[in-house]
Amino acid sequence: MISLFFRRLFSKWMFLLKSTYLQLRNRQKSFLFLPITGAFITGFCLSFLFAACSSPSTVNSADSNTQSVSNSAPAKANLLRFGYQKSNILIKAKGVLEKRLSPEGVSVNWIEFPAGPQLLEAMNVGSIDVGHVGESPPIFAQAAGASLTYIAGIAASPAGSAILVPQNSSIKQLSDLKGKKIAFQKGSSAHLLLVKALEKAGLQYSEIQPIYLAPADARAAFVKSSVDAWVIWDPFYAAAQEATNARVLIDGTGINKQGGYYLGSRKFVTENPTIVKAVLEEIQNLEEWSKQHREEVAQTLSPVLGIDIETLRKATNRRTFGIVPIDDNLINLQQEVADTYYQLKLIPKQVNVKEAVLTKEQYAAFSPKI
Repeated sequence: MISLFFRRLFSKWMFLLKSTYLQLRNRQKSFLFLPITGAFITGFCLSFLFAACSSPSTVNSADSNTQSVSNSAPAKANLLRFGYQKSNILIKAKGVLEKRLSPEGVSVNWIEFPAGPQLLEAMNVGSIDVGHVGESPPIFAQAAGASLTYIAGIAASPAGSAILVPQNSSIKQLSDLKGKKIAFQKGSSAHLLLVKALEKAGLQYSEIQPIYLAPADARAAFVKSSVDAWVIWDPFYAAAQEATNARVLIDGTGINKQGGYYLGSRKFVTENPTIVKAVLEEIQNLEEWSKQHREEVAQTLSPVLGIDIETLRKATNRRTFGIVPIDDNLINLQQEVADTYYQLKLIPKQVNVKEAVLTKEQYAAFSPKI
Protein backbone atom coordinates (compact mmCIF):
# COMPACT_ATOMS: atom_id res chain seq x y z
CA MET A 1 0.00 0.00 0.00
CA ILE A 2 1.05 3.55 -0.70
CA SER A 3 1.71 5.38 2.52
CA LEU A 4 -0.22 8.51 3.45
CA PHE A 5 2.95 10.53 2.84
CA PHE A 6 3.26 9.40 -0.73
CA ARG A 7 -0.49 9.86 -1.34
CA ARG A 8 -0.20 13.51 -0.30
CA LEU A 9 2.92 13.96 -2.36
CA PHE A 10 1.17 12.54 -5.42
CA SER A 11 -1.84 14.82 -4.95
CA LYS A 12 0.43 17.86 -4.71
CA TRP A 13 2.22 16.94 -7.92
CA MET A 14 -1.05 16.34 -9.74
CA PHE A 15 -2.32 19.76 -8.65
CA LEU A 16 0.85 21.40 -9.98
CA LEU A 17 0.55 19.44 -13.18
CA LYS A 18 -3.04 20.56 -13.73
CA SER A 19 -2.21 24.20 -13.02
CA THR A 20 0.71 24.14 -15.41
CA TYR A 21 -1.41 22.51 -18.09
CA LEU A 22 -4.13 25.17 -17.83
CA GLN A 23 -1.61 28.01 -17.96
CA LEU A 24 0.05 26.63 -21.05
CA ARG A 25 -3.26 25.98 -22.80
CA ASN A 26 -4.14 29.65 -22.49
CA ARG A 27 -0.99 30.71 -24.27
CA GLN A 28 -1.63 30.59 -27.98
CA LYS A 29 2.02 30.54 -28.86
CA SER A 30 2.51 27.46 -26.86
CA PHE A 31 0.06 25.14 -28.62
CA LEU A 32 2.79 23.11 -30.28
CA PHE A 33 4.68 22.85 -27.01
CA LEU A 34 1.64 21.74 -25.01
CA PRO A 35 1.43 18.02 -25.78
CA ILE A 36 5.16 17.58 -25.28
CA THR A 37 5.22 19.52 -22.03
CA GLY A 38 2.19 17.76 -20.63
CA ALA A 39 3.56 14.35 -21.50
CA PHE A 40 6.95 15.19 -20.06
CA ILE A 41 5.55 16.48 -16.76
CA THR A 42 3.15 13.55 -16.46
CA GLY A 43 5.92 11.07 -17.15
CA PHE A 44 8.23 12.76 -14.73
CA CYS A 45 5.63 12.75 -11.95
CA LEU A 46 4.77 9.10 -12.50
CA SER A 47 8.45 8.14 -12.56
CA PHE A 48 9.00 10.03 -9.35
CA LEU A 49 5.95 8.39 -7.81
CA PHE A 50 7.02 4.86 -8.76
CA ALA A 51 10.52 5.49 -7.45
CA ALA A 52 9.22 7.01 -4.24
CA CYS A 53 6.75 4.18 -3.72
CA SER A 54 9.45 1.57 -3.83
CA SER A 55 9.57 -0.50 -0.70
CA PRO A 56 11.40 1.48 2.00
CA SER A 57 12.67 -1.79 3.44
CA THR A 58 14.45 -2.56 0.15
CA VAL A 59 16.33 0.73 0.19
CA ASN A 60 17.28 0.37 3.80
CA SER A 61 18.39 -3.19 3.15
CA ALA A 62 20.69 -2.05 0.34
CA ASP A 63 22.18 0.68 2.53
CA SER A 64 22.61 -1.81 5.33
CA ASN A 65 24.36 -4.28 3.06
CA THR A 66 26.67 -1.59 1.68
CA GLN A 67 27.57 -0.47 5.16
CA SER A 68 28.15 -4.05 6.24
CA VAL A 69 30.55 -4.67 3.33
CA SER A 70 32.49 -1.45 3.86
CA ASN A 71 32.87 -2.01 7.60
CA SER A 72 33.64 -5.71 7.47
CA ALA A 73 37.24 -6.91 7.68
CA PRO A 74 38.77 -8.09 4.37
CA ALA A 75 38.70 -11.82 3.81
CA LYS A 76 41.91 -13.61 4.72
CA ALA A 77 44.03 -14.60 1.75
CA ASN A 78 44.10 -18.30 0.91
CA LEU A 79 47.26 -18.01 -1.20
CA LEU A 80 50.69 -16.64 -0.35
CA ARG A 81 52.82 -15.78 -3.38
CA PHE A 82 56.40 -15.78 -2.13
CA GLY A 83 59.18 -14.26 -4.24
CA TYR A 84 62.66 -15.62 -3.56
CA GLN A 85 66.22 -15.59 -4.80
CA LYS A 86 68.76 -18.38 -4.79
CA SER A 87 70.39 -16.80 -1.74
CA ASN A 88 67.31 -17.74 0.29
CA ILE A 89 66.10 -20.91 -1.36
CA LEU A 90 66.42 -22.94 1.85
CA ILE A 91 63.01 -21.82 3.08
CA LYS A 92 61.44 -23.28 -0.05
CA ALA A 93 63.54 -26.45 0.06
CA LYS A 94 62.57 -27.22 3.66
CA GLY A 95 58.84 -26.70 3.05
CA VAL A 96 58.30 -25.05 6.43
CA LEU A 97 55.76 -22.50 5.22
CA GLU A 98 53.55 -25.16 3.62
CA LYS A 99 53.54 -27.16 6.86
CA ARG A 100 52.57 -24.12 8.88
CA LEU A 101 50.01 -22.53 6.57
CA SER A 102 48.29 -25.54 5.02
CA PRO A 103 46.21 -26.35 8.16
CA GLU A 104 44.99 -22.74 8.03
CA GLY A 105 43.78 -23.15 4.46
CA VAL A 106 46.60 -21.12 2.91
CA SER A 107 48.70 -22.49 0.06
CA VAL A 108 52.11 -21.20 -1.00
CA ASN A 109 53.22 -20.33 -4.52
CA TRP A 110 56.97 -19.84 -5.05
CA ILE A 111 58.34 -17.52 -7.74
CA GLU A 112 62.09 -17.27 -8.31
CA PHE A 113 63.88 -14.07 -9.34
CA PRO A 114 67.50 -13.45 -10.37
CA ALA A 115 67.83 -10.43 -8.08
CA GLY A 116 65.97 -8.03 -5.80
CA PRO A 117 64.99 -5.35 -8.34
CA GLN A 118 63.10 -7.84 -10.50
CA LEU A 119 61.41 -9.26 -7.42
CA LEU A 120 60.12 -5.87 -6.28
CA GLU A 121 58.98 -4.99 -9.80
CA ALA A 122 56.78 -8.09 -9.62
CA MET A 123 55.51 -7.05 -6.20
CA ASN A 124 54.68 -3.60 -7.49
CA VAL A 125 52.45 -4.98 -10.26
CA GLY A 126 50.73 -7.39 -7.86
CA SER A 127 52.37 -10.66 -8.95
CA ILE A 128 53.78 -11.57 -5.52
CA ASP A 129 52.88 -10.77 -1.93
CA VAL A 130 56.08 -11.23 0.08
CA GLY A 131 59.77 -11.51 -0.74
CA HIS A 132 63.33 -10.82 0.41
CA VAL A 133 65.88 -8.44 -1.10
CA GLY A 134 69.00 -6.49 -0.22
CA GLU A 135 68.95 -2.98 1.18
CA SER A 136 69.03 -1.19 -2.20
CA PRO A 137 66.04 -2.57 -4.17
CA PRO A 138 63.40 -1.08 -1.82
CA ILE A 139 64.87 2.38 -2.35
CA PHE A 140 64.64 2.14 -6.14
CA ALA A 141 61.16 0.61 -5.90
CA GLN A 142 59.92 3.33 -3.56
CA ALA A 143 61.35 6.00 -5.86
CA ALA A 144 59.29 4.42 -8.66
CA GLY A 145 56.12 4.70 -6.58
CA ALA A 146 55.78 1.07 -5.47
CA SER A 147 53.31 0.40 -2.63
CA LEU A 148 55.40 -1.86 -0.44
CA THR A 149 56.31 -2.07 3.20
CA TYR A 150 59.16 -3.42 5.29
CA ILE A 151 58.31 -6.53 7.31
CA ALA A 152 61.59 -7.52 8.96
CA GLY A 153 65.32 -7.02 8.58
CA ILE A 154 67.85 -9.70 7.69
CA ALA A 155 71.04 -10.05 9.70
CA ALA A 156 74.01 -8.57 7.86
CA SER A 157 76.50 -10.96 6.22
CA PRO A 158 79.20 -8.55 5.02
CA ALA A 159 81.60 -11.32 4.01
CA GLY A 160 78.96 -12.78 1.69
CA SER A 161 79.42 -10.13 -1.03
CA ALA A 162 82.53 -9.03 -2.88
CA ILE A 163 84.13 -7.27 -5.83
CA LEU A 164 85.80 -9.94 -7.96
CA VAL A 165 88.50 -9.58 -10.59
CA PRO A 166 90.19 -12.20 -12.79
CA GLN A 167 93.11 -13.97 -11.15
CA ASN A 168 95.65 -12.41 -13.51
CA SER A 169 94.07 -8.93 -13.48
CA SER A 170 96.27 -5.87 -13.15
CA ILE A 171 93.73 -4.48 -10.68
CA LYS A 172 95.36 -4.82 -7.28
CA GLN A 173 93.58 -2.20 -5.21
CA LEU A 174 90.33 -0.24 -5.29
CA SER A 175 91.90 2.83 -6.87
CA ASP A 176 92.77 0.66 -9.89
CA LEU A 177 89.06 0.45 -10.71
CA LYS A 178 89.20 3.96 -12.19
CA GLY A 179 87.98 3.85 -15.78
CA LYS A 180 87.24 0.12 -15.61
CA LYS A 181 84.11 -1.74 -16.71
CA ILE A 182 82.38 -3.16 -13.65
CA ALA A 183 79.41 -5.52 -13.90
CA PHE A 184 76.64 -5.66 -11.30
CA GLN A 185 72.88 -5.70 -10.92
CA LYS A 186 71.62 -2.13 -10.87
CA GLY A 187 69.71 -1.25 -7.70
CA SER A 188 70.94 -4.30 -5.82
CA SER A 189 73.06 -4.74 -2.70
CA ALA A 190 76.04 -5.14 -5.03
CA HIS A 191 75.36 -1.64 -6.32
CA LEU A 192 75.67 -0.16 -2.85
CA LEU A 193 78.80 -2.19 -2.08
CA LEU A 194 80.46 -0.74 -5.17
CA VAL A 195 79.39 2.82 -4.33
CA LYS A 196 80.75 2.54 -0.79
CA ALA A 197 83.95 0.84 -1.92
CA LEU A 198 84.62 3.63 -4.42
CA GLU A 199 84.08 6.21 -1.68
CA LYS A 200 86.59 4.35 0.45
CA ALA A 201 89.12 4.56 -2.37
CA GLY A 202 88.44 8.25 -3.00
CA LEU A 203 86.91 7.57 -6.40
CA GLN A 204 83.74 9.07 -7.85
CA TYR A 205 81.02 6.85 -9.21
CA SER A 206 81.36 8.73 -12.48
CA GLU A 207 84.97 7.55 -12.77
CA ILE A 208 84.05 3.93 -13.47
CA GLN A 209 82.02 2.35 -16.29
CA PRO A 210 78.98 0.64 -14.75
CA ILE A 211 77.74 -2.36 -16.71
CA TYR A 212 74.26 -3.24 -15.49
CA LEU A 213 73.77 -7.00 -15.73
CA ALA A 214 71.80 -9.65 -13.85
CA PRO A 215 73.98 -12.25 -12.06
CA ALA A 216 73.93 -14.90 -14.80
CA ASP A 217 74.73 -12.40 -17.56
CA ALA A 218 77.37 -10.72 -15.42
CA ARG A 219 79.10 -14.03 -14.83
CA ALA A 220 79.16 -14.75 -18.57
CA ALA A 221 80.67 -11.31 -19.24
CA PHE A 222 83.21 -11.85 -16.47
CA VAL A 223 84.28 -15.23 -17.86
CA LYS A 224 84.64 -13.77 -21.36
CA SER A 225 86.69 -10.87 -19.98
CA SER A 226 84.11 -8.43 -21.36
CA VAL A 227 84.24 -6.63 -18.03
CA ASP A 228 87.12 -5.89 -15.67
CA ALA A 229 85.36 -6.64 -12.40
CA TRP A 230 82.15 -8.09 -11.04
CA VAL A 231 80.29 -7.18 -7.85
CA ILE A 232 78.22 -10.09 -6.60
CA TRP A 233 76.78 -11.93 -3.58
CA ASP A 234 76.54 -15.56 -2.44
CA PRO A 235 75.96 -18.19 -3.67
CA PHE A 236 77.02 -16.69 -7.05
CA TYR A 237 80.08 -15.26 -5.34
CA ALA A 238 81.23 -18.60 -3.96
CA ALA A 239 80.48 -20.37 -7.24
CA ALA A 240 82.56 -17.85 -9.18
CA GLN A 241 85.46 -18.30 -6.79
CA GLU A 242 85.45 -22.05 -7.38
CA ALA A 243 84.66 -22.15 -11.11
CA THR A 244 86.56 -19.14 -12.44
CA ASN A 245 89.33 -18.88 -9.86
CA ALA A 246 88.30 -15.27 -9.37
CA ARG A 247 90.28 -13.10 -7.00
CA VAL A 248 88.58 -11.09 -4.29
CA LEU A 249 89.51 -7.44 -4.51
CA ILE A 250 87.43 -6.54 -1.45
CA ASP A 251 84.41 -8.00 0.32
CA GLY A 252 81.71 -6.24 2.29
CA THR A 253 83.43 -6.48 5.66
CA GLY A 254 83.44 -3.05 7.26
CA ILE A 255 81.16 -1.72 4.52
CA ASN A 256 77.87 -3.60 4.54
CA LYS A 257 75.84 -2.73 7.63
CA GLN A 258 72.57 -4.35 6.58
CA GLY A 259 71.64 -7.78 5.35
CA GLY A 260 68.52 -6.83 3.48
CA TYR A 261 64.81 -7.07 4.20
CA TYR A 262 61.67 -9.09 3.95
CA LEU A 263 59.04 -6.92 2.32
CA GLY A 264 55.43 -7.25 1.32
CA SER A 265 52.84 -5.35 -0.65
CA ARG A 266 51.23 -2.91 1.77
CA LYS A 267 47.75 -4.21 0.96
CA PHE A 268 48.65 -7.84 1.67
CA VAL A 269 50.54 -7.09 4.87
CA THR A 270 47.88 -4.86 6.38
CA GLU A 271 45.06 -7.24 5.46
CA ASN A 272 46.81 -10.47 6.49
CA PRO A 273 48.84 -9.87 9.67
CA THR A 274 48.25 -13.43 10.90
CA ILE A 275 49.79 -14.90 7.75
CA VAL A 276 52.73 -12.49 7.98
CA LYS A 277 53.22 -13.45 11.62
CA ALA A 278 53.25 -17.16 10.75
CA VAL A 279 55.75 -16.56 7.94
CA LEU A 280 58.14 -14.59 10.12
CA GLU A 281 57.96 -17.14 12.93
CA GLU A 282 58.86 -19.95 10.53
CA ILE A 283 61.68 -17.91 9.01
CA GLN A 284 63.07 -17.17 12.45
CA ASN A 285 62.87 -20.83 13.46
CA LEU A 286 64.62 -21.90 10.27
CA GLU A 287 67.34 -19.27 10.76
CA GLU A 288 67.99 -20.46 14.31
CA TRP A 289 68.16 -24.07 13.10
CA SER A 290 70.50 -23.14 10.23
CA LYS A 291 72.87 -21.39 12.60
CA GLN A 292 73.38 -24.64 14.45
CA HIS A 293 73.33 -26.96 11.40
CA ARG A 294 75.50 -25.30 8.75
CA GLU A 295 76.71 -28.58 7.28
CA GLU A 296 73.16 -29.82 6.83
CA VAL A 297 72.25 -26.51 5.19
CA ALA A 298 75.04 -27.00 2.67
CA GLN A 299 74.04 -30.62 2.08
CA THR A 300 70.42 -29.59 1.47
CA LEU A 301 71.22 -26.75 -0.91
CA SER A 302 73.93 -28.41 -2.99
CA PRO A 303 71.60 -30.61 -5.10
CA VAL A 304 68.85 -27.98 -5.18
CA LEU A 305 71.15 -25.30 -6.59
CA GLY A 306 73.34 -27.65 -8.61
CA ILE A 307 76.44 -26.30 -6.86
CA ASP A 308 79.13 -28.57 -5.43
CA ILE A 309 79.18 -29.11 -1.69
CA GLU A 310 82.50 -27.33 -1.10
CA THR A 311 81.19 -24.17 -2.68
CA LEU A 312 78.01 -24.32 -0.58
CA ARG A 313 80.05 -24.88 2.57
CA LYS A 314 82.03 -21.75 1.81
CA ALA A 315 78.90 -19.65 1.26
CA THR A 316 77.13 -21.08 4.31
CA ASN A 317 80.05 -20.60 6.67
CA ARG A 318 80.37 -16.88 5.93
CA ARG A 319 76.66 -16.21 6.28
CA THR A 320 75.10 -14.68 9.38
CA PHE A 321 71.72 -16.24 10.06
CA GLY A 322 68.82 -14.43 11.70
CA ILE A 323 66.19 -11.76 11.24
CA VAL A 324 65.99 -8.45 13.06
CA PRO A 325 63.03 -6.20 13.85
CA ILE A 326 62.35 -2.98 12.00
CA ASP A 327 63.51 -0.22 14.32
CA ASP A 328 64.78 3.34 14.18
CA ASN A 329 68.35 2.16 13.59
CA LEU A 330 67.44 0.23 10.44
CA ILE A 331 65.21 3.02 9.21
CA ASN A 332 68.04 5.53 9.61
CA LEU A 333 70.47 3.23 7.80
CA GLN A 334 68.00 2.85 4.95
CA GLN A 335 67.53 6.59 4.77
CA GLU A 336 71.29 6.97 4.35
CA VAL A 337 71.13 4.51 1.45
CA ALA A 338 68.26 6.46 -0.12
CA ASP A 339 70.11 9.76 0.28
CA THR A 340 73.25 8.27 -1.28
CA TYR A 341 71.42 7.13 -4.41
CA TYR A 342 69.62 10.46 -4.72
CA GLN A 343 72.87 12.43 -4.43
CA LEU A 344 74.34 10.28 -7.19
CA LYS A 345 71.22 10.99 -9.30
CA LEU A 346 70.55 7.27 -9.57
CA ILE A 347 66.94 7.69 -8.44
CA PRO A 348 64.59 10.38 -9.83
CA LYS A 349 63.40 11.79 -6.52
CA GLN A 350 64.24 11.91 -2.86
CA VAL A 351 62.84 8.98 -0.92
CA ASN A 352 61.42 9.08 2.59
CA VAL A 353 61.91 5.56 3.92
CA LYS A 354 59.38 6.07 6.70
CA GLU A 355 56.61 6.18 4.10
CA ALA A 356 57.19 2.44 3.57
CA VAL A 357 57.24 1.67 7.29
CA LEU A 358 54.28 0.54 9.39
CA THR A 359 53.37 1.69 12.87
CA LYS A 360 54.99 0.18 15.94
CA GLU A 361 51.63 -1.33 16.85
CA GLN A 362 51.36 -3.05 13.48
CA TYR A 363 54.87 -4.50 13.80
CA ALA A 364 54.11 -5.67 17.33
CA ALA A 365 51.10 -7.56 15.99
CA PHE A 366 53.10 -9.85 13.71
CA SER A 367 56.78 -9.63 14.63
CA PRO A 368 58.12 -12.69 16.47
CA LYS A 369 60.11 -12.23 19.64
CA ILE A 370 63.71 -11.95 18.53
